[in-house]
Amino acid sequence: MNILKYIAIAAVMTAALPVFAEEDTLPSDRHNGDDVENAVKAPKRKSVFTRKKSDLIRENSSLRTELDSLRNELGRIREEMQALDSLELELMDVYDENEDKSAAGLNPEDYNAEVSDSLLNIWYLHRKVSDAADIEYDMDTVRFASNVPDSVYIERIKAMNSFIDLPYNSIVRNYIVLYSEKMQDRMGEILGLCSYYMPVIEEIFDEHGIPLELKAMAVIESAMNPTAVSRAGAKGMWQFMYSTAKIYGLKIDSFVDERLDPVKAAHAAAEYLKDSYNIFGDWNLAIASYNCGAGNVNRAIRRSGGKRAFWDIYPYLPRETRGYVPAFVGALYTMTYYKEHGIQPTAMEMPVHVDTFKINKMLHFKQVSELVGVPLQELKNLNPQYKHEIVPGNDREYILRIPYNYTNDFIDHEDSLYSYKAKEYFNPVVIKKIKDGGDGERIIHRVRSGEVLGRIAIRYHVTVSQIKRWNNLRSDNIRIGQRLVIYRGGKGPAASSSGSKAAAQPNPKHKSTVPADADYTVYTVKSGDSLYLIAKNYPGVSAQNIMDFNGISSRIKPGMKIKIPKLQGNL
Repeated sequence: MNILKYIAIAAVMTAALPVFAEEDTLPSDRHNGDDVENAVKAPKRKSVFTRKKSDLIRENSSLRTELDSLRNELGRIREEMQALDSLELELMDVYDENEDKSAAGLNPEDYNAEVSDSLLNIWYLHRKVSDAADIEYDMDTVRFASNVPDSVYIERIKAMNSFIDLPYNSIVRNYIVLYSEKMQDRMGEILGLCSYYMPVIEEIFDEHGIPLELKAMAVIESAMNPTAVSRAGAKGMWQFMYSTAKIYGLKIDSFVDERLDPVKAAHAAAEYLKDSYNIFGDWNLAIASYNCGAGNVNRAIRRSGGKRAFWDIYPYLPRETRGYVPAFVGALYTMTYYKEHGIQPTAMEMPVHVDTFKINKMLHFKQVSELVGVPLQELKNLNPQYKHEIVPGNDREYILRIPYNYTNDFIDHEDSLYSYKAKEYFNPVVIKKIKDGGDGERIIHRVRSGEVLGRIAIRYHVTVSQIKRWNNLRSDNIRIGQRLVIYRGGKGPAASSSGSKAAAQPNPKHKSTVPADADYTVYTVKSGDSLYLIAKNYPGVSAQNIMDFNGISSRIKPGMKIKIPKLQGNL
């Protein structure tokens, strides 16, 4: 029963419940003579007061029992709601951890200050559109023309009979035209990949009990590319950020990144979408939260005055997220009606049938390729989660996917497979180097109340001295809200500089000169500069090099003096 029904029933019962103590007398016993006489003259009415006291007491007791039962049920439902709230807080905490996208390595020209960190981002979609059409579209201002009338789009969307409410307006129409007309060649490639991956995704989503239409989100996220990597650090077909991937059980270490596994990542995406739907009770809001996070959707709901429909909170969402639901509708429409727009799916050289083997020992792709005959590139395509072409089966059981036509050969060679050139492919020095390196992912940690450097170092499997070096800290003192650059597993840059002791925010008034033989040169930031543009003037130097060298984010201001490291090619 719906919680609102419970509350309504409880309220009615509480209001109507007559409460009597054992020593109470019935109201009729309190009448004086005049009252009795008047009562006799008045027409008789059916009333609770005409019933016996003992009957009322029994009924009162029965109603109290029912009310107690309802209260217990309400308590149980409140606990479930609190559990959902806890999930929501946990998700919000993940997004807050990396909300400074500039500090995560992006340049100001890539995102504006309105955008906070998200589980996923629409950047990859825009990049793919740009690659396909050689034009960058500003979807906030561009208005595409089409010969297809609105009435046709509306009828087609209605005929899709989607479980999810698919809105239609000028914004949605713009994204429909984008996918179906402006990027037809690219959609042909995407649809070719869809023919291979979508049956797998549909089966997974059906297993999790979520609408199959949500599969279109993979088109928005990665253009169906299982190895897609965004500049914000999101990876895989479903573009998971590191922390969120960990929450949803995806393994990430020096050897494996399961965000790149199309099957496991799809399971994680389904779980995330279910959790988001349980929080918001609306699939469009769940879709939006996949892009900008539960925290941003919650803030948009509060700013809208508590409204919970996507178009009501639309103006309060981050700019990139506003186009996410319209893009979802546009992608889903095009996946359904691509033939009507003359789009031909590109034939993809992917094996139709794949067999899966459980691996419990160290296994190198080259061992499989050389003994079994599976082309190395096919092994990489089918198993993109293995970073170094190694299945680390000694740690735990993993799976290896190979084309079905090689199954018998694999079985025939399985006994000798693991020992074949094992000393060459599993050189202890190489393996130790991989293990000691961590995954090296650069993240920004925001210091919380009660945290110290030692605790943070343990969390990310690094040392305190590394954190201090990466952030140019002179002591172990840190403050709440401070953002620290962390390279997970310790695989970060070497010392930020052999002679650099730069503070996190260089003083723009600093007038000292740098010796000609120093290992860096000083550049004074000018109006309109970005680290990306500055780095272009120094061959071999990237914006990331400059940030690491100075211990700064990409937020720079005119007048700041920053040090440009002298790397190879920058002389």
